[in-house]
Formats: sequence, C-alpha cells, structure tokens
Amino acid sequence: MKSIKKLAGIVFVSAFIGLAFPYLNFAIDQTYQQLKVIVDVMELIKENYVDEIDSQKLIYGAAAGMVRELDDFSQFMEPDVYTRVKSDTEGEFGGIGIRVDVRDGWLTVVTPLPNTPAYRAQLYPGDKIVKIEGESTKDLIIDEAIKKLRGVPGTQVKITIARETEDKNADWINRDVTMVRELIKTENVKSRVIDGRIGYIKTIEFTGHVVEDFTKALQGLQKQGIEGLVIDLRYDPGGLLSASVDISKLFLDNNRMIVYTKGRKPENYQEFRAAAQAPYSDLPLVILVNRVSASASEIVAGAMQDNKRAVIIGERTFGKASVQSMIPLSDKSALRLTIARYYTPSGRSIHRDEKKNTGGITPDIEIKVPLEVERKLLQQAEEFYYPGKEPKAAEEAEKKRLGEKTSVPQNDGVFRPTAQDKKKEAQIRDDVLDRAVELLKAREVLGNLKTAK
Repeated sequence: MKSIKKLAGIVFVSAFIGLAFPYLNFAIDQTYQQLKVIVDVMELIKENYVDEIDSQKLIYGAAAGMVRELDDFSQFMEPDVYTRVKSDTEGEFGGIGIRVDVRDGWLTVVTPLPNTPAYRAQLYPGDKIVKIEGESTKDLIIDEAIKKLRGVPGTQVKITIARETEDKNADWINRDVTMVRELIKTENVKSRVIDGRIGYIKTIEFTGHVVEDFTKALQGLQKQGIEGLVIDLRYDPGGLLSASVDISKLFLDNNRMIVYTKGRKPENYQEFRAAAQAPYSDLPLVILVNRVSASASEIVAGAMQDNKRAVIIGERTFGKASVQSMIPLSDKSALRLTIARYYTPSGRSIHRDEKKNTGGITPDIEIKVPLEVERKLLQQAEEFYYPGKEPKAAEEAEKKRLGEKTSVPQNDGVFRPTAQDKKKEAQIRDDVLDRAVELLKAREVLGNLKTAK
C-alpha cells in the first residue's frame, strides 16, 4: 500500500506543479493524466481482484511493461536479477553451452559452442527456445533466461525449441530437448593456417580477454609466415564496444574513424578512432559475416568496409547497433536503457528495422547459405578445432578441403579409401571461406604480375 501512496504522491506533486506554473507544463499535465491511469488500475486491482496481490509486484510489472515497449535490449531488472548481473563473471559455469539473445520477444539461439551439450543436441542458430522446464520464455528477461539454463553440472534441464524450415510458409518444427549441464569453459578465439600461407581467426564473442587472445593468435600466425588473413565473424553476437575498437586498431591507422555513437543527448556523442600507426596495416584482409553477426562484430566489419581496408563476404548482418546504459534505481532494482546508436565511419546507421527491411552490414560479396548446409557446416566444424581422439583430424580435414589424397596404400600397393576418407567425402565445402581464400590468393597472384614492355 505504501508503494501506491508513494506513486499517488508523485501524481499529486505533478498536478501541483502544473497549477503553479501553467506556462511551463502542458507536458506535465499530460504526464499526470497518464500516471493517473496507472494509479487507478492499481487501486482497482488492489481493492477488487479475486486474490490478494502484492503491490510491489504490480509496480515492477508496470515498469517491465513500459520498458518492453521500447526494444529487445532495454530491460527492467528487479533487485535480485540486478545483483546477479553485477556479480556474473565469464569463465567457467554449469550450463548447456549456447549464446542466446532476445529477438522478436523470444529467447533465440545465436550459436551453440562446440563440444557442449547444446552442440551435441544439434541446437542451431535461429532456433527459438520457447519453453524452459515447461514455462514460456515469451518476453522473458535474458538474464532470467540464462539463470534458468545455468545450474550445477550434472543436473538436467528441459527446453522446447521451435525451428524454422526451409519453406518459409511452413509451420516451425517444435521439439523437446533434455540436456545434462556441464562445466562450460568459454573460448573467444580459434585460429589456424590454411594452405600454408593464409591465416584464419574465428572470434566467438567480444568478451573477456578477446583482444589479448586475438592478438596472440595473430602473432602466432604471423610467425608461420602468413600472407593474408581471414577474420570469421559468423555467429558472433558481439559484446564489448572497447574490444571491437581495439581489434580494429590492429588494422587501421592514420587516426581513421572506427565508429561513433549518437543519442538524443549531446553527451552521448562519442568518437572512436584508430591510432597514428597500426601493427598490421598492410596485411591483406577478408572478413566473413552472416545474419547472426551483431553488435561488436558489425562495428569491426563496418569500420573495415567504410575505410576500404577489407573485403566483406557472406550475408547481411543482424543489425544491432544500439548502446545500453545500466541505471541503478533507489530500491536496488535497475534499468538497462538504450541511450544511443552506433554509426559506421561513413555515417550509416546499421540498426535493424524489420518493417523497412533495412539495417545490418551488406557484404561486398553476398553469398547465401541454405539452412541445411549451414547446419551441416556447424556440425563438421568441430573436426577442425576439437579433434579429440584424432590428433590429425584438423590437418586431414584441411587436406580434404584442398583436394589432397588421404587414403593409404594396402599390401597390394593399391590406394583404397579408409573409413576416415569416407567420412571426409561426406563433408561439405564452406563456400564462403573458400571464396575468401581464393580472393587472397588472387590478390597475391595479381600483385606479382608485370606489365608488358
């Protein structure tokens, strides 16, 4: 009841100000009328609802409802949720191994992490998690959803997923999945050398020590004599703005613009620029993106594209270009509010607009990947990075990609395919990565051509 009286007091003060300063406050008068509706509804519920209800619950519900009208990224957090968000640390935790986001009001899989329960259960990017333990996830705060998915290693969690089909007009396929939570060790970067001279770095997420890990991987590739680099941002949901800026600084010099933010208030305008020099300013670069690449991934791709520093290949990115600020409230709850948007160096707003079908980074070379092919590529990707019992799996898979023979001679001297060969034959090609490698090789060849005399 105290909460209702407090809110009513605010309404009264607003009305008093409106009467005392009639020339200042047409907007205040409108606010009073709008707040009065909330007070009236709360009073009616309090006095007439069939069960007794906690007024604090109603106030939190009203706050959450207001924020829900804004976007998928602004959130009202009750005190216990805010406390957990502040104390959450990346590293090791019991879970199922997926990156998730809220899209169109539903908890959505961004990507499963290799060698985890979610990966083995064949969860795919774009799957909607519609229920956790039988409870709907519609409009569930993402931090609450993560809390439900995480838990003590060895315990089970049951989810219901909805999956889009190749036929856009067909109904989505629903299925229940029960997984056993495991200790999840997060990784930010994976790297390898392709064909002896093309470096490849895949970022998982722009969090934690990603800049340090990325730099270390790049230094390792450089020691192996790479002549070009592919940065794979596919399925990377983003993360820290500072991380995307620092990685961009490795390749951009001359104080070039990387990204800037702009909101309704002047103080929300901020520019982020490269330094005078960059350690890898001359390294040929191709960046891979897809429809899941978002936020910090788009900052890197946009900066490289606008500065003509890299070729972007793949699909149009997701289009999350907003900046959130965490605002603590008096009762230890908090408001995560979108206060600004990112803009690429050329001034493009890449924020997603579903109605206009705009937003995201449009690649220089667009390659559409069918859903079924995409899912197979995700499943076979583990062979490159998690060979496990087969130490040479990554190396042999690369040989297969390049068309080299991996079969072994029998006693009669005839080469016959092994079981491993047959498995590799079933693998499909990553056309997006192949195109990137071809481009870097072509650049090297063209650079060595001499004009006729």
